[in-house]
Amino acid sequence: MMDLPSAPRAFWLLARLRLLRLLNIGNALRFRKGWLGPSRAPTRGKKNARWVVTFVLSAFMLFAFLNTASTSLLNMQCRLPTGSQCIAAESDSAPRVAMRKARKELQAAPFHPVLMQAAVMQASLLFGIAFLLPLGSKELAQPDWDLEWLVTLPLQRRTLLLARIAERTLANPSGILALWPMCMAVAWYSGYRWSTPLLAAACTLPLLACAATLRTVADTGLRLRLAPSQLRNLQAIASVASMPLMYLAMSLAMPTATLTLGWAAQFPAWTLWTPPGLALQALNARDTLHGLGYGALLAAQTAFLLWLGLRLLQALLADGVVASGSRETGRSASSRSAFAGMAPGTPLQRRELRLLSRDRNFLVQSLLIPLIIFGSQLVLNGQVKNMNQFISDPALLSSVAFGLGAYVLMLSAFQTINTEGHALWLLYTYPKSIGSMLAEKAQLWSVLALIYPLAVFAMGLWFGVPANGRLLSQLVLVMAGIPIFATIAVALGVWACDPLAQDMHARVRPTFAYAYLILSSLYTYALNTREWHVRLAAIVLLASLALSLWQRARDALPYLLDPTASPPPRVSASDGIMAAILFFLLQLLVAGALYMAGKSVTLPTVTLSFAVSGALVYGLARLLYWRSGTSGVPRLWHGPWSTAWRSSVGWGLLMALPALAGGFLWLVILRHLGLMPNTPPPVALVWLGPLAVLAAPIFEEFIFRGQVFGGLRRLLPAWQAMAASAALFAVIHPPLAMAPVFVLGLCTAVAAERSKSLLAPMLAHALYNAGMLAMQR
Repeated sequence: MMDLPSAPRAFWLLARLRLLRLLNIGNALRFRKGWLGPSRAPTRGKKNARWVVTFVLSAFMLFAFLNTASTSLLNMQCRLPTGSQCIAAESDSAPRVAMRKARKELQAAPFHPVLMQAAVMQASLLFGIAFLLPLGSKELAQPDWDLEWLVTLPLQRRTLLLARIAERTLANPSGILALWPMCMAVAWYSGYRWSTPLLAAACTLPLLACAATLRTVADTGLRLRLAPSQLRNLQAIASVASMPLMYLAMSLAMPTATLTLGWAAQFPAWTLWTPPGLALQALNARDTLHGLGYGALLAAQTAFLLWLGLRLLQALLADGVVASGSRETGRSASSRSAFAGMAPGTPLQRRELRLLSRDRNFLVQSLLIPLIIFGSQLVLNGQVKNMNQFISDPALLSSVAFGLGAYVLMLSAFQTINTEGHALWLLYTYPKSIGSMLAEKAQLWSVLALIYPLAVFAMGLWFGVPANGRLLSQLVLVMAGIPIFATIAVALGVWACDPLAQDMHARVRPTFAYAYLILSSLYTYALNTREWHVRLAAIVLLASLALSLWQRARDALPYLLDPTASPPPRVSASDGIMAAILFFLLQLLVAGALYMAGKSVTLPTVTLSFAVSGALVYGLARLLYWRSGTSGVPRLWHGPWSTAWRSSVGWGLLMALPALAGGFLWLVILRHLGLMPNTPPPVALVWLGPLAVLAAPIFEEFIFRGQVFGGLRRLLPAWQAMAASAALFAVIHPPLAMAPVFVLGLCTAVAAERSKSLLAPMLAHALYNAGMLAMQR
């Protein structure tokens, strides 16, 4: 007779299975090297660099959630009746000084009772997200194949259910990102310093176990008692409810969120004895005895909830784990034919509309949740207190309009390949290219997404927004941005999609959705700024990125259903555009970190942020190319050094001459027009010299001549690739420098083309910058 595995062994096996699945989804198994135990040699898969995107975006997300949690505590300390002096400090000085005073107050003494109750409210909201978000992201109306397979293992049902709760406790990324940063912020301000991550994890784990117990009762037990239509309603409710909770929790970091801050101040004190309240009290206790006492109560409550959940699950599963009856309901032919006659567009677009009308959860997620998201942001964050405020700010009006459309595209067009499911192969049998069919879907979702910004602008005009030139320009920008982001969404969805994954929700990696949100926030920034050159740079960069990503997506389409093959890795223009955008975002991030550390925005901090960001982008790109074996990687020189240096130096010197001539002529024109910029003081050359002669030529030439021009050169004739890369290079510079920088971009592209190296354009760029600095003296 076979011996039953022990409960700890069963826990480990099932948790290991779940973690291996997550690592497979995240494409991170190449770093495992057996730390999860011995396993068979894996089948060789596709080569890609998704693990880097996953790692970088996960780090950004963790940093963002941690910063939000920290800012929430400081904001509540200042603006709730806690006896803080930071409001007085804020009235006399900058908000940064007030936050610094609030930080010292939190570290000096235990949290004020009002602050603790408000923090418990935020932790309770985050606990709700840890429970509802995984529940709403799973197809509840489908059979639970995992459980129906696991019950065949030689395990007692109680052990199996406990193991299922254990693995869901560990494998809950959304719950970890929601709760762990909040616990870390409380522990840090309670004086634990470098032991903060471990102590926060110890208090987060029981909360995740409670959320996993509730989730298991819901999606394992209730699916056997509810009809498919009721399960879909439950899933839709979970999806809708998680969004307001998220923005309600995030709004506590906003100084203008008077509504939610008022709720936080009145949060009942008895919630301090719930699991979230006990976790925060354990972390905030300033002596070991009290901390252990709160921790023991938290453990006891978690154990009781586990016991109660197991009793409920055993009662629900008393008759087995397989639900009876069909999981799909039929539809009458008359309703289908009536809908087919009314639907516009191509046959493929009519099919997409029909599927959208039948899938209630997808309909809610793609068309209703964006309204809930933006309504929550505007109301809970206090950005809109009345309609007059809304209609008097065209930037806010256009941001809401574009944001709604962009969210619709993220929840719909981004899922284009994913929603096909296992029937994707049918598209390959149609007498049309799959690329053209995806283009039709992108057009359909662009039209549907445009309804939201048009409705927002119509509402603004109805309530009296002045129909002037500024409003018209904002409308044009928003209308132009929707097709751009429809293309980006479909392309990223193709690039991030794994249609061979068994779990439907694992077929698209969520990290690429975060990349889409970062890009859409860049466009929103362009809508809000009044500097035309910033708008031009953002629009040109994002439009170019959309086209290059679409080209890369079309290259990947023939390989989607092949488990091992992938497009040959080659340098493309999208690499350079993404690198340029990342370069820009990292500069803002580094500059912001230096500002938070007390450093003012000066030439040294700008130089430091430029150098750090450039080095990170350069190193990351080189690592990606090396890992994937990419062809066409830009080189410093081509061929043997004995002959390459002559070609590189010769072309660099030769192309620096027309660039300097163009720069000199432009300075003469600026002097004649009285637009000459101020001459930098001699002390500034200490920082301007290395920035202009070393950092800028190395990093910018690698991006714009090595990646952008190199990628475009594969698709376009030389002169077209030179002009396009020079135009992209020019729009990221200040307006007064765009014309000579465009000439510089042409000259350095010629140097790169003729020498087949990066050393020549780097030399030409360095000589041009040095000459321009000398001419301004």
